[in-house]
Amino acid sequence: MLVIGCLFIHGFTGAPDEIEPLADHLKRRADWEIRTVTLPGHGETETLKGIRYQSWVAAAEEELKLLVKSCDTVYLVGFSMGGVIAGHLTTKYPVTKLVLLSTAVYYINPKQMLKDLKKMAADFLKGELKHNTLFKHYRKKMQETPFRATVEFQKLVRELKPSFQHIHIPTLIVQGERDGVVPVKSANYLYNTIPASEKTLVFLPHSSHHICQGEDQDELLKTVESFLAEKPAEVEHVTS
Repeated sequence: MLVIGCLFIHGFTGAPDEIEPLADHLKRRADWEIRTVTLPGHGETETLKGIRYQSWVAAAEEELKLLVKSCDTVYLVGFSMGGVIAGHLTTKYPVTKLVLLSTAVYYINPKQMLKDLKKMAADFLKGELKHNTLFKHYRKKMQETPFRATVEFQKLVRELKPSFQHIHIPTLIVQGERDGVVPVKSANYLYNTIPASEKTLVFLPHSSHHICQGEDQDELLKTVESFLAEKPAEVEHVTS
């Protein structure tokens, strides 16, 4: 019996719960070995101070090595910074398929960020800012992320970005059109740079950065499941 494994890698300052809806969906739908990795300094006890980007890559690599040993077929799913790490590891290990979600080869979308700030300002004037999910997210990031950790994130992207020129396995790229952190041009760059003959680019019109928890969640789950299970995806592929 063919044993299939799938490793999920979360984003910078995040945790496995960022991609949990997708991981849980695949657990319910397929008899696969599903693993998620918590990168050093991340998770519930976030302590990013003093951690270098190589530690994040090494942690994901160790989990992938274990999966490669125990499974005949291995899939990689990376979100945001985790997508950059996943792309890099794909060029080093026998990965069968790659899924890139909101992958941060570019970051900060000024146009969408301005829209988010306007919404926050409107909520502030109405006395509802404390209920604004994006505000709570941005405030937490600014308060808890050491400047040095942000520099390490930038180093990681700069060092691993060339890996995408060497990916030849089937790849699915999914991007939210309302993402204020990772701009649409990041997904377009990936699609144009990855030389794989089988690659698909999907834009979700109502999703912000945390794409697994956005308004297009059902479309995302269906698209990724179809791609990994080699079933035709029943979604419209839109390029922006």
